[in-house]
Amino acid sequence: MPGLSGGQLQDPGRGRRHRLIEAFSSPDSYGLVLLLILITYALSAALTASWATSVVLAVQIATVWVSLRASQARRSARTAADVALAAAALAAVANLFAHDQMQHGTVVSWASGLLYLIAPASIVRHLVLRRIVDVQTLLGTIAAYLMVGMFFAFLYHALGFTQTHPPFFGSQGAGTFSQDLFFSFTTLTTTGYGNLVPAGNPGQTFAVLEMLIGQLFLVTAVAKVVSAWRPGQGRSGVQGNSDDE
Repeated sequence: MPGLSGGQLQDPGRGRRHRLIEAFSSPDSYGLVLLLILITYALSAALTASWATSVVLAVQIATVWVSLRASQARRSARTAADVALAAAALAAVANLFAHDQMQHGTVVSWASGLLYLIAPASIVRHLVLRRIVDVQTLLGTIAAYLMVGMFFAFLYHALGFTQTHPPFFGSQGAGTFSQDLFFSFTTLTTTGYGNLVPAGNPGQTFAVLEMLIGQLFLVTAVAKVVSAWRPGQGRSGVQGNSDDE
């Protein structure tokens, strides 16, 4: 049409699709963090062979790295994450060749738990300091919430290795990591099916703590972000992070 510039002729739908793709592909985006968390969950629940530890760990490393980058983590947080990543990586490699895999599995679980404690803490800190509430804020809040569930799953798994009398889930045994994930997220959301129950402490205490954190997180952080978010704020999903630089 005459009189219209090239910018005016651009398809707005294409621009929205571009922003959506960028939000879930950029290493500075919480969309990619959320995607990697879901991949980690799927792999952890589906793969049970000993070699799968290395695959899951590789995705965890990518998840935590992107999380710390997107949240502009402090140097101390990055240093602690590097130590945990190194310990988990060494234990995962040893796990492939060792006959007694329990000790190495315990190290991987504790190190992974530490990683999933550092990452959501860094995300929450970054979101609190952000001056706008946009799509990235919403995605970051959801990512932090899911990472809390992953942290407790690794914590329960580590306790399952070390707690033998009674086993962590009593008559159900120590529990596989798939069961730990299921129990963690049903506890975080206070669904509580009751088919898996910690047989004693410290498992019961941690389960209560996870329930409290899950409910407080939902009624404070998630509810506040959802109520404050308005479509159109921070047009580019990644540009919202530039306010803190």
